[in-house]
Amino acid sequence: MNNVHYISSELLDLPTLKDILHLQKKLALSEESILNIKKSHSYLETKLKEASKPVYGINTGFGSLCNVEISQENLSKLQENLVMSHACGTGDLVPQIIVKLMLLLKVQSLSYGNSGVQLETVERLIDFYNHDILPVIYTQGSLGASGDLAPLAHLSLPLLGMGEVYVAGKIIASEKILKKHDWKPIVLQAKEGLALLNGTQFMSAYGVYTLLKSHKLSYLADVISAVSIDAFNCNMSPYNGLVHLVRPHRGQVKTAERILELLDGSEIGSSENKMVQDPYSFRCIPQVHGASKDTIVFVTKTFKTEINSVTDNPNIFVGEDLIISGGNFHGQPLALGLDYLAIAMAELGNISERRTFQLVSGLRGLPDFLVNNPGLNSGFMIPQYTAASIVSQNKQFATPASVDSIVSSNGQEDHVSMGANAATKCLKVVENIETILAIELMNASQALAFRKPEKSSEFIEQFLKSYREVVPFVEDDRLLANDIHASVAFIQNMEIDNEILF
Repeated sequence: MNNVHYISSELLDLPTLKDILHLQKKLALSEESILNIKKSHSYLETKLKEASKPVYGINTGFGSLCNVEISQENLSKLQENLVMSHACGTGDLVPQIIVKLMLLLKVQSLSYGNSGVQLETVERLIDFYNHDILPVIYTQGSLGASGDLAPLAHLSLPLLGMGEVYVAGKIIASEKILKKHDWKPIVLQAKEGLALLNGTQFMSAYGVYTLLKSHKLSYLADVISAVSIDAFNCNMSPYNGLVHLVRPHRGQVKTAERILELLDGSEIGSSENKMVQDPYSFRCIPQVHGASKDTIVFVTKTFKTEINSVTDNPNIFVGEDLIISGGNFHGQPLALGLDYLAIAMAELGNISERRTFQLVSGLRGLPDFLVNNPGLNSGFMIPQYTAASIVSQNKQFATPASVDSIVSSNGQEDHVSMGANAATKCLKVVENIETILAIELMNASQALAFRKPEKSSEFIEQFLKSYREVVPFVEDDRLLANDIHASVAFIQNMEIDNEILF
């Protein structure tokens, strides 16, 4: 079936995840995954019967309580207690699309057969995903090491008939939804609670979602900056391929090529009435946008590795007859990547706002604040203020979380990644970029109208024709907040082919 994605050992990547979400595909386990899960669970059951010494998290306590041995008859209660006691999330609610990604990524990680969980547990997570039953999860509570414990505990509570879930946009008790579907609560067996809670799926889901947005916004930053280039009547020589081949950073070369493609055939671009040099915010678009592109590609590689990995603890190796306690739950690679991504995306906002500033400054034959009768009309004066405010906020959000660590669990967990904080603030940066670029688009489209009768390229003219259907030219002062919101929605609703994005 084309509308089903089968969980298997085949690598997940961003285009695949984008299609799963966009096409609203259902999930199902492949035969390979079912075999791996059953084999691992059976192996763990056998080892527990033969166990002559404690194995962390399976028949011991957790964290600094790792030396407390638990009796055989209490192993199920141990796992249930773990889920309940660790569900200590607070703060804002995690967006539902990210919760859905968390479910998918948790199923993927458990499917490899290194976690020892029951098949029934994984299938119930898939049931939640396929029926859009999304656990209520909070943004605060994870240190990004020992796994995303609090968020994943809230993800797991509905398996036990506890906590709350979203159904059709409403929050209801998990117990009610289990009864509605005639599902019995899962009775967790040895290690299952730990397998569910140990993992990086909170950070990973945020990372995947912000990367999907970042790839799109990186492309749109090029498109919108191309509008600004013609609107400001820029010299096209800085985008000449010869300039970039002598400093061939991949993102820089790609950006310059794209700018030339986007503006191919522009009457404004081919005119000879140009300044010798333009401000850096125009002239250095390939260098700045390109550096952000390279960062996005680097962080994408990090997350591709992560979402195709086993991140709980301990790890079960059936073939080698080993159960090994390690540290794959530590989110340091993700924390660093998310911080790096936040910085790179913040820079796209920085340079965008500078272009907006130049466009409203009454230069290059453009009216002050891009409006007829400036003075009587304030025109686009204040949208630049708004963009500047958001850019400043992004600088604060771009402060790295990964350089921080606070000792927890009586010193047993003495270094943590703080990757969950990196994840939530990275999303805020990326959402802010949508608004900053929307404001640039408002200004650039307005400025370009003053270049008539000269035209931009066919691509840009068609792009702006679509945009003008939602945001008309500003003749006189009006409520520009509505235009900003409409411009943000225009950016968010644009569908762009995977071949362009990735």
